[in-house]
Amino acid sequence: MKSDLRFANTLVWNTFPVPELDEASKQAIIQAGKGVLDARALHPNRSIATQYDPLAMSTELIKAHDKLDAVVDKVFGASRKLSNERQRLEVLFSSYQTLVGV
Repeated sequence: MKSDLRFANTLVWNTFPVPELDEASKQAIIQAGKGVLDARALHPNRSIATQYDPLAMSTELIKAHDKLDAVVDKVFGASRKLSNERQRLEVLFSSYQTLVGV
């Protein structure tokens, strides 16, 4: 077996520590995700690369992602607004430990 990076459409969520979601949490994530799609739709002529260029990203898209981040952070158990990758990783690893009973 090789150690190369592998992708499989059947394993994406199986290895990601997603806690049990109640219907309200699911709907909040869905709505926030739709907000991201709506913000992208405001600029239909921009490619995804252009939409996510840090120097060209629209205010609406930044706000939509901030809202989505806040909703997902809360679902994963964040007790405060998270502002960087390290804080999110800490929450994710804590969630993972809870899910696997460590």
